[in-house]
Amino acid sequence: MALRIYGVTIEMLRRLRPVIEKIGGKDANLADQLRRAATSVPLNLHEGAYSQGRNERARWHTAMGSAAEVRACLDVAEALGYVESVDDGLRDALDHIIATLYRLARR
Repeated sequence: MALRIYGVTIEMLRRLRPVIEKIGGKDANLADQLRRAATSVPLNLHEGAYSQGRNERARWHTAMGSAAEVRACLDVAEALGYVESVDDGLRDALDHIIATLYRLARR
């Protein structure tokens, strides 16, 4: 089963790569947590697409939680001055991903 949102999650990773590298220069732990949360989104999304029933919803909930964690990591990085500001388009993409995963998990 192919989900259109999967491509959006991969593009999110591409857009996050330079941000993760910049944060890594200041805080390797935060950069690692951001990278792990960000990679969890498409991995769990894709796994959920090939699961059934409760497993399917559980993977989508995990992906949604990871996307929310990405947002929190970006907020922390901004608050600590590791990055000036995060691109609004990237934040919009995360909101779109979270909203889509919410709908998937509720069906």
